[in-house]
Amino acid sequence: MRKILELLGLTALALLGWMTWSALYGPHPLPGRVPTHFDASGQPNGWGSPAGMVLLPLIAGMLYLLMSVVMRFPSAFHFPVRSTALNRARLEAVTLDMIAWLKTELACLFAVLQWAFIQAAESGEGRLFPRILPVFIVVIFGTLGWHLIATVRAARP
Repeated sequence: MRKILELLGLTALALLGWMTWSALYGPHPLPGRVPTHFDASGQPNGWGSPAGMVLLPLIAGMLYLLMSVVMRFPSAFHFPVRSTALNRARLEAVTLDMIAWLKTELACLFAVLQWAFIQAAESGEGRLFPRILPVFIVVIFGTLGWHLIATVRAARP
């Protein structure tokens, strides 16, 4: 499952990079002034240069890389439950699965946000779909909660 998640996450990052490149340098580049921040109702309350859109792929790539490096050292993990020689392998497996899910979810979040920013800039009305972030917050915290329960179960003998 981790390999599939890795492939999905890398695909989302590649899509994010492609969207950003095409929005900035493609055949129909964005206008000189684009919305850069939106309030809770989806209305823009900050404007700037389209060059600022490079930040999302950079941040997403750095987070993905950092989480990938963390996954290389499972022996350094600390768990919220008692770790013994008998349950250590199960705890590491659950934690590595959690990180793989979070990497993919974050890459998808950044790709969806970039797509929404580009759509808002291209449409001219500058409106962002206001349910994007709450959905991703529920998904990310749901993943954390699910894996916390799995961690507690994996700690049992």
